[in-house]
Amino acid sequence: MSHHNRWANAETWRVQLEIFSRLDAADTVGNMNAAEVANWAEEYACSIVEQNATGNARDWAMEYLSSVNWGEIATHLVDAAREGVA
Repeated sequence: MSHHNRWANAETWRVQLEIFSRLDAADTVGNMNAAEVANWAEEYACSIVEQNATGNARDWAMEYLSSVNWGEIATHLVDAAREGVA
C-alpha cells in the first residue's frame, strides 16, 4: 500500500480533499457510525460522478473511486466531527 500525504493512497487523499474537506463533518456525520459514514461517502461520491459524467469519463471516474479507502475517509470524518473540526 502506498501512502500519499498520510492517506492510504492518492485516490483516497484526492477524494477527501476535493469532495469531503468542503463539508462540515458534524453535519455530515450526525449520529452515524464509521461503517455508515463509509457507505454514505461512497454513495455520495459515486452520485456526483453519475450526475456529471458520461461515457468513458464516467467509467474512468468510477474506476478511480473503486481505489478509494472509504473506511479511512469515514474515520477521518467521524474523528473531525467529534473534535468539532470541519
